[in-house]
This record gives sequence, C-alpha cells and structure tokens, in this order.
Amino acid sequence: MTTVRRCTAALAVSAVLCVVFAPAAFAGGDVPPPASGSSPDPSPSPSASASAPSPVVKLPRGLYGEKDPTYDGVWRQSLALLGQAASGVRPANDAVRWLKKQRCANGGFAAFRADPAAPCDASTPIDSNSTAVAVQALSSLGDQRPFMTTSVAWLRSTQNKDGGWGYTPGAPSDANSTSLVIGALTSAGVRPTSMRVPQGDPDGKHAYDALVGLSIPCDAGSGADAGAFAYQPDQDGKLTANDDATAAAVLAGLGKRLVTAPVTAGAAPTCVPSTASRRPSPERAARNGAAYLAGALAATGHLDQPPLPGTSNSDAGDASAPTPDIGNTADAVVALTAAGYGDQATGALEWLKKNSGTWAQQQGPAAYAQLIFAAYATDTDPRNFGGIDLVERLNATGPTPRSVAPPEPRPGNAAESAIADGGAAVLLWVAGIGVVAALGTAFLLSRRKTRQP
Repeated sequence: MTTVRRCTAALAVSAVLCVVFAPAAFAGGDVPPPASGSSPDPSPSPSASASAPSPVVKLPRGLYGEKDPTYDGVWRQSLALLGQAASGVRPANDAVRWLKKQRCANGGFAAFRADPAAPCDASTPIDSNSTAVAVQALSSLGDQRPFMTTSVAWLRSTQNKDGGWGYTPGAPSDANSTSLVIGALTSAGVRPTSMRVPQGDPDGKHAYDALVGLSIPCDAGSGADAGAFAYQPDQDGKLTANDDATAAAVLAGLGKRLVTAPVTAGAAPTCVPSTASRRPSPERAARNGAAYLAGALAATGHLDQPPLPGTSNSDAGDASAPTPDIGNTADAVVALTAAGYGDQATGALEWLKKNSGTWAQQQGPAAYAQLIFAAYATDTDPRNFGGIDLVERLNATGPTPRSVAPPEPRPGNAAESAIADGGAAVLLWVAGIGVVAALGTAFLLSRRKTRQP
C-alpha cells in the first residue's frame, strides 16, 4: 500500500523528480512531491518530516492534520476518512466536503489545491495516487458512485500501454501507483482486467500485466529478493526488492483495498517458482510477495528503512542499527493478514503496539489511519492499541466527527464489502428488504391457509 511516509522524505531529490516528470504535467499530471527512497508517492517520511519543521500555513477548514498539505493533503484526508470508516466513525461534513472540492472537473485529484474554486487546467498537478486513494475514501461514505465514476474515467484515460500507472500521466508504471489504482477500481466495482489498453481490445494489457511484470521470480538466482516486488526496474531493467511496493502489490494482487477485513490464517506462505514459459498469476505473485514479507519480518518483527539517496542509515548513529520502518511494517501486517498469513504477522503487530505511538503522533492522521488498518485486518481493538486509542487520536486531528459508534464485536469479510460499497447503510438496507420479504411471505401463507375449506 502506498503509505504516509513518501511525500517529504527526500527533499534532495525533489528537483530531479520534477524535471523528469515535468512533461506529464501538461497532460493533466502532477509535478510529483519529493520522494523517499525509491518511491515518489504522496506521504511524508518519518525520518524527514519528524526532523524538519513544517512551514507556517493557514490550514483550510475541514482538513485533517496540522502540517503543510502541499504534498499530502488529499492523501492524509483520504486515509483519515478510511480509518474512521474502519472504526465505525461517521466523518464530519466539513471533512467530506473538503475532499470532494479538491477534485478537478475531469475527475482527477491533485495532492492539494489551495484554491479549489479555481478551475483546473493543464498545469494543475493531478496524479494517480491522490485520485485512487480519494476514490477508495469516497467509497466508504455511501451515495458517491456518480462522483467516483468521473474519477475512474480519469484513471482510465491515463493508463499506460503496459496496463499500469505511474505517479503522473505518462510516467513509467510503478508497483505502488498501479496497486493503488487496482484498489480504487475494486472499490468502484470495476474489474481491473476489464480496463485494457488499447481500450476495447480483448487482448490488450491490463493492470495485473504491469503489476506481475514487477514481481521478482522465486528462482534460486533471485536470492533474498525472491518473491518481492520492485517499485520500478532500474536503468538496466533489473528488479530490486522494495518493501513498500511489495506490501502494496500483495493487496492488489489479491484484489484487496487499503482497508481489508480479517482472514482466517492458514499455512505459512511459500515462494513458488513459475515455469519458464508462463508468468505467475496475480494471486500467485501476491502470495510470493507475502512469503518475502514474512521472511523480512521474521528476524526482528519489523522492516527497516532504506537509506535516502546520498546518505546511509548509519549517518545518524551506529552503522549496525538500521532505522525501523514503522509505516511499512504496518502495511506488511495488513498484507500478510489479507493473504491469510496472519500468524506470520503476529510478532510485527506486537512490535507496532510497543513502538508506533510516538511515530504516529509526529506524523499525524495518515499514520494513525495506517495503524487502524493494521488493527482492523488483525481483529485488534484500535481503541486499545498498545494502550493508545488510535480512533480518538485520529479524530482529534481534524473536525469533530458526526458520530462515533461504540465498540462492537468485529464482523467478518462482510464489513470490508460494506466499507467499499457505501458502509453499514447498505447492509441495513439489504437486511430490511429481507425482513419485509419474510413478513410478506408469512402473511400470504397465513391468508392462503385461512381460505382453504
């Protein structure tokens, strides 16, 4: 899953990224935010944003979080709404209104538009990540399908020839962006395999073609990277394991969204080599990715951050002590549990309970949401996550919600469908129809009996 860490992690490389992607901006794309490590996706890095103070800005009404929203406004707002939906919270009208006003008329979202009343034009920095995560958030609110349909149409219009998506229109496909879009399509009721390039070509490329193409085979020569996903190929076409991309791709390969309900745990995942003539299926590639994540978590119970370009994790201290990556660890817990390998995530979940509080407080609403996703996937109470009420802290970062449901016994996979298709109201509506139908049937039967001689 694309996460809260990627927006401001590498200020040193932001200028390079802007130059690389600038042509795409005129196709309705985005001048991407600074990227962390290997991924130019919109969410702040713990190491960077925790150490660098945010500029003083006047925050718009309805927005969650207190930091400059330039690079992650839509991202953190969307995750906040999803985190609330997973916790039984109805968000404030102001919060929903703020997100919807960020959308351009063509359906695309930029990371942040300071003046949403101004019409979008060719220079408006629209991107696939903001659009995809906004669609997933809106799907949790109910009665948003027409609004979402326009955004899905924009995503379709920016699909690459290989079937995937880059951060900006025209940018090479990457695992994170493609995975987020798959989640958005699923949330909107669109099969990812139905959206092909060229449009209408039954043999055209679709999102899973691009995603599986970024998976590292489970061959002996792949070493420790076997089964993982790369963010993108390097200049020589080589694929290198990326924890962030792998966690996102595992969810997407299984057809899951950012919020995924508990799945009964099964046997430990294994990395299964593919045949020489056939690539793995999306599900097989996802399960291979889960095997990689389980192995990466086994030693310490958490993932580690890769060094930023031109630095090393040892710059700030002991070379033998890598920096733990709390956000990606939370994502890995969600991915493993969604794949049915929750037993492999138990240690990481306990590590998060003990070590994520300060990080989430520093990072703000999107970080709290990530931890809520991990709690939701593992059937853990988000109101007592290592002694922290994640729901209360998330709600405190923005406008007061309309209502907060009391803790209830956790539902099964039906809850995930409810979040995707409009929330509990859909379930109540369906249940109501069933009750009415049952009463009507009973009434007709009783009438029939009374009329019998």
